[in-house]
Formats: sequence, C-alpha cells, structure tokens
Amino acid sequence: MIFRVASLLLSLAVDLQAAGPNIMMQTSAATPPAPASAGLLNDWLREQSSGWTNWDMGGQLRARFEHKEHVTVIGTSGAVDFRDVNNNDNTYFLLREKIHMGYTPFSWATAYVEGRDASAFNDRRNPSPDIDHADLYQAYLRAGDLNQFPLELKIGRQELAYGDERLIGTSGWSNLERIFDAARLRYQMGSLRVDLFSGNVVLADKSHFDEPNRHDWFSGVYVTSGICPSQTTEAYLLSRNVDAHSVNEITTTTPLGGATARDVYTIGARMKSLPNQFGPWDYECEAAGQWGNFALTPGGTRLEHRAFAAHALAGYTLQEAIGAPRIVLEYNYASGDSSTNDNRHETFDNLFPTNHKFYGFMDFFSWQNMHEVRLGSSIKPWKKFSISLDYHAFWLADTHDYFYQVNGTPRRTGGYGIHPDAGSYAGSEVDLVGTVAVTTSLNAQIGYGHFFVGDYVKNSLGSSATADSNFVYAQILFSF
Repeated sequence: MIFRVASLLLSLAVDLQAAGPNIMMQTSAATPPAPASAGLLNDWLREQSSGWTNWDMGGQLRARFEHKEHVTVIGTSGAVDFRDVNNNDNTYFLLREKIHMGYTPFSWATAYVEGRDASAFNDRRNPSPDIDHADLYQAYLRAGDLNQFPLELKIGRQELAYGDERLIGTSGWSNLERIFDAARLRYQMGSLRVDLFSGNVVLADKSHFDEPNRHDWFSGVYVTSGICPSQTTEAYLLSRNVDAHSVNEITTTTPLGGATARDVYTIGARMKSLPNQFGPWDYECEAAGQWGNFALTPGGTRLEHRAFAAHALAGYTLQEAIGAPRIVLEYNYASGDSSTNDNRHETFDNLFPTNHKFYGFMDFFSWQNMHEVRLGSSIKPWKKFSISLDYHAFWLADTHDYFYQVNGTPRRTGGYGIHPDAGSYAGSEVDLVGTVAVTTSLNAQIGYGHFFVGDYVKNSLGSSATADSNFVYAQILFSF
C-alpha cells in the first residue's frame, strides 16, 4: 500500500515544483565558504598523500557519567520511577566507541562500513540496555550523484532520520543508537527531495551479532519541499507492519525485543520556518494521524487502531543582544486510549523516535497519551559555551490509558497501571544543561534534571510512597 500512495505523492511534488521553479531553486553567495574539516584523521591523511582523497577514515569516542535517583532499575523488585524505596538509585558510567571506513572511487559510488562498541560500568540494571560489544553499526553501498542526476540509491545497514526525529530517528543519546537494514531511493531536484525507503529495525544483542527483525517491516515515502519560500515543508506516509512472530525475535541478553503484531499507517506533515524569515521569530509544527490495527499483547487480538498527535512551537531570539538569548513556548499532544473494553486502540504509536530531545532530558515520557507544555530558554554567553534551561509540565491525555515510558512501553508494575480516577497531572521537570565546544572535535556537556511528581503518580503509588527524581550527568564527545 505504501508505494501505491508514494507514486501519487511523488507526482504531486513534481507538479508543485513545476508550478514554482523560481522558489524551488536557491542560489549561494558569490564568495565560497572556507573548506570544512573532513575530520582529524582524514585531514592528516590527506596532508600526507593525495591518495587518501577518496577515503573516509575516522571515528568517535563518547564517555558519560550518569547518576539517577528514584528511577526504574531493570531486574530489581519494586524499583520503579518515583517510588520512594532504597533500591531505585543508579550511578553508572557509559562508554561508546565507533570507527568507520568509507571509499568513494567515483562521485556516484560509495562503500561504507562502521563498527560500534558500547559498554556500561557499575550499572545496576539487569540486563543493561546500554551494552553491545564489538558489533556492526553501519555497512552500506551508495550509488548515484545527486549533483549530476536526480536519483540516488543507498542499500544496507544504515541510519534513518527525518524531520526533527519525532517519528524516525537514530536515538543518538542512547548508548545503542537505532539502525535499520534498509533500502532507500532518493529523488532530488532543487529544494525538492523525495525519499522512498523500506527495511527492518536491527535488534541489539550483546552476546551475538546484531540481527534485523525480519518480522517488523518499516516503509515510507518522505517529501521535503521548498514550495513555500519562508519555510521547509514536509509530508510523509509511513507503514509499520509487524507479524505475530516478532516477539520471538529476542534473546535473554536483550532487554527489549520485537514489537507486538500491528499494521499501523501514519500520514502527516511538518512545517518549520527558515532562519531570519520573520525577524526574531521562528516556528515549527507537525501533525500526524494513524489508522490500522494493533495487538496489545503477544498473540492478542488485533484491535482497530485510530490515533493522532500534534506538535507546535514558537520561538523568539534576541539576535542583537549579547549571547543571543532565546525563549521557546512549545506544546505536544498524543492521543491515549479512552477504553480498554472496546475493540479500538487509540494510543499513538511513536514508531522509531529520538525522544530524548523533546520531552525532558530525564527520559520519562514518549509521544503517547500526553499533553505537554514546555517553556525553554537558552543563551550563548561565549562563543564556545552555551546554557539551556527548560521547564516541562505533563498531563496524561486520558487516565483510562497507561503512563508510557520513553521507549514506548506502558508502566504496569510497582503500582502503575490504568487508574481512571487518578488526577491527570503527571508532574513537571526542570532541566539545566551547559555545553562547551572545546574544539571542533571535542565537546563537553554537563546537565542536571529534577522531576516534581504530580497527582497521577501520587494517586497511582500512594502519596507516602512517592519521591521526586534527580538526574546528574557529565559527558565528553571526541570525534576524529
């Protein structure tokens, strides 16, 4: 179904381009920018010999310390989010190393391979979701030169990221970034870009080679257009088709395995203003609707699926002030299920997002069964140093549904469940983050978050059994 509709969207996009060729093409300034660094290792190799020009060699090292209080500790009885017990604190150290090699013998051909090792030390979670030793991260072939011909094919193990990654992203904060075994065909002409893709999400396994879940197919068409000269305009149609065997694609070393059976179709649009189009103001918005069927449990009955989600943001930047201070007001909504006794499933399926960027850095929420209001601020007092301070307030869209975790799974244990008589206010979160760009290759960051529990948590766990949560982290990222 996805590719039948894809051809219609492609035809529409081409018609729009033909209708407005002047706004679809963008010209650059006459003075060319200084050549960007290709990375420390690439720059050094190319200085030694021109024979390295077509090679891409490099890597990345990331180290992060995390301390969490009153959080879920996998494998520990009673240790759930916001429960005031002695065994739900966790202090650990994460390490992730990646190294890659690419070769581009011609402008229209690239072969690329990248390995990844991810480790966790002193982590009380059992099993830890942040461990995957010495495995293949990416391995793909690319054919096509979009500067000479409008089609490009990329096939193999690769990242998929679209829009601001609310539905399709790499989940880069995680020690185990998301990857797909997929094929992607791209058409690009001017500012019009159309991607067709299809593939399987790869499941991490620390004891075996990471394999794709062949029972979980994710396909789509994603159109990006400059039809409106003041903004980026995107439209998409996505299909996730999971059969009943998906839940068996799991080993004892993997905390989360295959999804339950479903056929979920998502149609949506996203708009974001281009820089400096409205003076100090900027905006972005996105809306997505879903239909299909959804099984709540392995082997369960497939319920009729109908769901909706929306996002809106307005920002204001004092561009002439010292540090260019910025404030943001944002609202996010995702539908929840209004009844467990009917034949319908109304909880929005968050698909494959990068949720850490949006719903609080403490990672308690996903884009499911929620209302959220965020007041954000940031400033860059020095060229290489920035500070952000965000306030988030959360409500459940429907208390007849669950309070969902950042990975999309419902909270069911330790007192959580469906509590229709509980207050809908889940709580609020404050995040303070400082970032230093030490060099173009070295980045350091430190952050603190505090979550104030609300009525829903207190009503679910009991007021005397709840506690606010704290989160402290420090991270360095070195790319070479």
